[in-house]
Amino acid sequence: MLRRFFGSLVLSVAIADVFVGSNLNAQEKSVAPDINKAFRKPDIADFQGKFEKEGREAFEHRDEIVKACKIQEGMQIADVGAGTGLFSRLFASKVGAKGLVLAVDISEDFLNHIRETAREQNLANIQTVLCKQDSVELPEASVDLVFTCDTYHHFEFPFKTLSTIHKALKPGGRLIVVDYHRIEGTSTDWVMGHVRAGLDVVEKEITSSGFKRVSELNNVLKENYLIEYEKVSETQSPNR
Repeated sequence: MLRRFFGSLVLSVAIADVFVGSNLNAQEKSVAPDINKAFRKPDIADFQGKFEKEGREAFEHRDEIVKACKIQEGMQIADVGAGTGLFSRLFASKVGAKGLVLAVDISEDFLNHIRETAREQNLANIQTVLCKQDSVELPEASVDLVFTCDTYHHFEFPFKTLSTIHKALKPGGRLIVVDYHRIEGTSTDWVMGHVRAGLDVVEKEITSSGFKRVSELNNVLKENYLIEYEKVSETQSPNR
């Protein structure tokens, strides 16, 4: 199914990216070396206990997060950094039989787990994609929504990755980012040591990469933020 999905899309050989060209040229080194080391051979049960448990804000408020994504039947969604597949499964029930959820991750072990879980739950509209540290490995203009939860701070090459997300989105497509607030004196020691940048830096990276901010989920999340962005076409200014 995945091969047919990819094969039905026309891939461009080269596209000039007016927003991120200088950023891409400048970013030769990882901004967070070894942050993904634990995912090279993850203990699935251990991560499932961490990701899908009460006490983790994104899990406790998963229904509100999914609602904020404004999913419609038939949509094509990429869950980037899918991990154990929590949100991939939730999205699959929303997009219906005519929709598609692409669970994207750098770990083949996570993807194997997602495939097995999808089979067990008869979720035939979930497919998996093995991505790279600097690319989501999705065809151009293939998805309506890219969703990433507690994953943006794991982007070792944010500008390169954002460029591939921008190209993967259809015109007017959306990017939703859920990640940790990093605020000196407020955030936990774990966040301060693990998360490389606060929302101000993240916003600058995203809006300089061909996106405009659309909305924010307020009064629900405390440790995290949820920001919705829209892909800006190559002929427009990202700050219009």
